[in-house]
Amino acid sequence: MSTDYDICQKLIMEVVEPKFTKIVDGLKGSEGPVFDKDCNFYMVAPEVTKNDSFAGQVLSIDVENNKSSVLCEPAVGGFGGVPAGCQCDKNNMLWIADMRLGLITVEKQGTFTQVCQEDDAGQTMQGCNDCAFDYDGNLWITAPAGKIAPHPYERSMEEPFGSVYCYTNQKKMVRIDTGLRFPNGIAVLHSPDGRPRTLIVAETPTKSLWSYEIEGPGKVRDRKLWGKLPGDLEGGPDGMDFDEDNNLLVAHWGSGFLEVFGSEGGSPHTRIKLPFAKVSNLHFKKGTKEVYVTEHDGHGLWRFEWQRPGKLQYCDNL
Repeated sequence: MSTDYDICQKLIMEVVEPKFTKIVDGLKGSEGPVFDKDCNFYMVAPEVTKNDSFAGQVLSIDVENNKSSVLCEPAVGGFGGVPAGCQCDKNNMLWIADMRLGLITVEKQGTFTQVCQEDDAGQTMQGCNDCAFDYDGNLWITAPAGKIAPHPYERSMEEPFGSVYCYTNQKKMVRIDTGLRFPNGIAVLHSPDGRPRTLIVAETPTKSLWSYEIEGPGKVRDRKLWGKLPGDLEGGPDGMDFDEDNNLLVAHWGSGFLEVFGSEGGSPHTRIKLPFAKVSNLHFKKGTKEVYVTEHDGHGLWRFEWQRPGKLQYCDNL
C-alpha cells in the first residue's frame, strides 16, 4: 500500500546532490544566516541548556577564512536571550528574532536594544523565532514561544498558541494571527513590480506552509494552506529563502533535504540532498548562486551552489 510519503515522492521531479563545503562548526547553535549590505556575514547561536538557562549569541563569520567571533550575547533585565532569526535593514542594522526577548536590534559594534515589550494592542510580546523584511521595510515575524522574559519559557509545539507579527515601517508592532503550532520560517513573495503580495509561514509540527494575502503594513487576509512537506517522520519546515525565479527553498528539519517549491506552492518539485539531517535555515549571498545553510546537529555552517541566484533582500533592493 502506498503511503503519503510514497505519493509525495512520485510527485517530486528531481533530487539533486550539489557539493557542500563546511565553513565552521562547533558553535553553541546554528540559525539565522544573513549577509549585510557590505557582504559581511552574521548568524545566531540560540543555545538553551537543560536547566532552561539562556546564553544565546550573535556571531560574525569570516566565510573566506572559516572563522567565527561573538558579536554579542543579548540579555535584558538579567535574562539571557535565545536569538533564532536574523535580518538586515537598509541602514545595515541587524534585526534579531529572539525566543526570550522578542525583537531586538544589534549594531555592528555589538550594542543591542529590545525593540518593544508589548504589541500595539497592549499585549505582552511573545518570543520570536524568524523574521523577513518586505521591500517596503515591514518586518514580518514568527513567534512560537510564550510571553517574553521574565515570564516562563514556553513553546507551542503541542498547544497552538504560536503567533505571527508585523513590525511596520511606521514602528508599530501588530499581531496579525495566532493559534499556530510553532510557526517558524517566514518569507514574503513580491509581485513583479516589487509590491509585497504573499506572506508564507512555516508551521513545523504539521509540515505545513501557510500563506496570507498582504493588504498593507501589518494587514493580511485569507490564511490558506500553501504547501506541504513530504514524509511522516520527525521534523518539518524551518527557515526559507527565494531564488530569483521565485522558487522557495525550504529547510526541512530532520529530513536531510532542502525542499524546493514553485511560486504557486503545492508539493516541492525538487529536493536538495544535504550531508547532514537537521538543517535549520538558509540564505543566499547577494548576486550569486551561493547558498549558506545552518546545521542543527553539528552546530555548523555550510555552503553550496544552487541553479540560480537568490532574490534580492530588502537591504539590497535599492
